[in-house]
Amino acid sequence: MTTAPSIEPGDVAEACSEGARRWTLVAAILGSGMAFADGTIVNVALPAIQRAMSATAADGQWVIESYALLVSALLLVGGVLGDRFGRRRAFAMGAVIFTLASLACAAAPGIATLIVARGVQGLGAALLVPGSLSLITSAYPKSSRGRAIGTWSAFSGVTAAIGPVLGGFLVEHLSWHWAFLINLPLGVALVVICQWRVPESRGADAGRIDVAGAVLATLGLAGVVYALIEAPLLGWGALAVLVAGIGGLCALVVFLVIERRAAAPMLPLEHFRDRNFTGANLLTFLLYASLGGSMFFVPLNLIQVQGYGATAAGASLLPFVAIMFALSRFAGRLVDVVGARLPLVVGPAVAAAGFALYALPGVGGSYWATFFPASVVLGFGMSITIAPLTTTVMNALDPAHAGTASGVNNAVSRVAGLIAIAVFGVVLTHGFDVALQARLASMHLPRASVEAILAQRARLAGIELPPGAEAARQVVDASFVAGFREVMLLSAALAILSSVVAGVMIRDAPRRQE
Repeated sequence: MTTAPSIEPGDVAEACSEGARRWTLVAAILGSGMAFADGTIVNVALPAIQRAMSATAADGQWVIESYALLVSALLLVGGVLGDRFGRRRAFAMGAVIFTLASLACAAAPGIATLIVARGVQGLGAALLVPGSLSLITSAYPKSSRGRAIGTWSAFSGVTAAIGPVLGGFLVEHLSWHWAFLINLPLGVALVVICQWRVPESRGADAGRIDVAGAVLATLGLAGVVYALIEAPLLGWGALAVLVAGIGGLCALVVFLVIERRAAAPMLPLEHFRDRNFTGANLLTFLLYASLGGSMFFVPLNLIQVQGYGATAAGASLLPFVAIMFALSRFAGRLVDVVGARLPLVVGPAVAAAGFALYALPGVGGSYWATFFPASVVLGFGMSITIAPLTTTVMNALDPAHAGTASGVNNAVSRVAGLIAIAVFGVVLTHGFDVALQARLASMHLPRASVEAILAQRARLAGIELPPGAEAARQVVDASFVAGFREVMLLSAALAILSSVVAGVMIRDAPRRQE
């Protein structure tokens, strides 16, 4: 097998053949698509995983959070590793790690092993996601780079749409193991393409690797997330919860101190002196917290409460993705016409209406009258928002810092989802517990049946009812819906708050006369 050539920094785009560029684009799309789709596929597979492993809702959260934690904490470091040791090498290493971890996930004998393997998957994704754009940037000259990135973005949207449907089909017709096994042939093909046709390149000024920052960010986020996920089960006063929560917050404070003094920080704090950059990232945190946190629970509601199959649950979000895909170009032109501030005020407000619509359905009813309108309105809201938000982030800083601006914003969106899933889990669990106890008290079930149901309340809608208590299924489902509504209304509130942030902090740059 022929190995792709190594090219020194500065001449890679010029020396790269047209064929190598096309294969580089294929590799970038395949690598980032694996990383992006894995989260949505696993969301749809969670109910089957929870049922097969008798896992609690907190266990299910950790299956998602362990992956998101490593991606969030190491995303900025992943780009630096590629610049220093070789972009193709780091990208291929990410593919190897991701693929082997996927195999470990599929073969996991228990929930603890699966959670650890998912964390290793996140480590691989932290190399794949920034590496994909770095490969495109190094292979394409500026004259054709925009078109290549546009192609990459379009296929990323397609991947996001297909991922949940494909995952649902695999889970429903084969098993949840195939949600991970699907990555094996893709990962092998990706490594072969990298070695065969993708040229090697390095950054002209790779900078230092912020090891201290990466470690502190990981420990800090892990501690806070552990406290939020485990508190509903162990109690807020439990020693493990207090140690993890306080330790995590302290680690994050030290992280900020270190980043302020570091010569080459992974999070350059001086960029936040720019009002638009700070406002855009604050908006990103609030809006993506509402999106990432709430969308984690939608498949659980559809599958465990509404009775949807895994494929149908995955397809339920297709209107959301299709609208975003169809309107992305229009939204980009909208910035040129009215500026970024107005869409950033209107878009999150429309998204808030979408989240509120998700709070309306009870148990049962046609998809077209319940979850479809919410998906459509949410799709319009996010479509109006994303292009202006990206434009604001990228225009806020000097072009020389474009990579840093994009990386920071990407990391902020992922941290937002990471924290939100943990926080929303607390909200849903509390709402579920209160509603379940009140509804069970009115049913006059045998005391043993009530105790058996309450002993499983950590499984939320996945509770297995004892013999003779089948009538309590409606109570369990209605209790989950009660907690789900609280989550969606909280999401709507965060989206409204992000709209307010845009109105207060974002300022359109004055138009220049050409």
